[in-house]
Amino acid sequence: MADVSLAENETLDRLDGLDVDIVQHRDGYRFSIDPVLLADFSLPRRQERIADLGSGSGVVALILARSFPSVSVVAMELQDAQVVRARKSVALNGLQRQVRVEQADVRSMPPDWHGGFDLVVCNPPFRPLGQGRCSQGDERANSRHEVSGGLDDFIRAAALLLKHGGRLAMIHLAERSSELMVGLARQGLAVKRLRYVHSRQGSPARLVLIEARKGGQAGVAVSPPL
Repeated sequence: MADVSLAENETLDRLDGLDVDIVQHRDGYRFSIDPVLLADFSLPRRQERIADLGSGSGVVALILARSFPSVSVVAMELQDAQVVRARKSVALNGLQRQVRVEQADVRSMPPDWHGGFDLVVCNPPFRPLGQGRCSQGDERANSRHEVSGGLDDFIRAAALLLKHGGRLAMIHLAERSSELMVGLARQGLAVKRLRYVHSRQGSPARLVLIEARKGGQAGVAVSPPL
């Protein structure tokens, strides 16, 4: 493990079983199970180039790099502090050869990144502005609410980043499924795989895991509920 100093407001947390250490803000946004589910669902192939769009603390990027040693990942995050912490986590895990953290805005993807990725993974903010309490200066608000880009912005960015035939894997609220599917179709991304996530057996779905292919044909595989 690299010698990386933590700030007073940071903690070092371990994902047991995945061999990944994450630097997080003690009182700010802290990751939940969602990025772990997304990493498991995304199914990278050998030597693929992956973009982790809106990567936050870099959880998905780190899990994928650790689990699939042949892939490379560009973790793209807007917030300054999250970028710094994600870079610390990459160094702590010794994954500098596989993971690069870039500060980027989903609403303005650099042209030289267009069409450069086989797979985009994305765990975007779930809530539109106006739903629940949201302070625009708060890190948790930026991670949970669409302060710096809405669902359509993330989908549009993914479509720009993907090669023809490339895949987008995303996790989002089940209640926004129709909005998500319309947005994907608008950007030429065909839904190919769906899996709904339930808190317990018999309860309504809380989340949806979705894979879409750029330029894909019709036909969706619906996995058993999780």
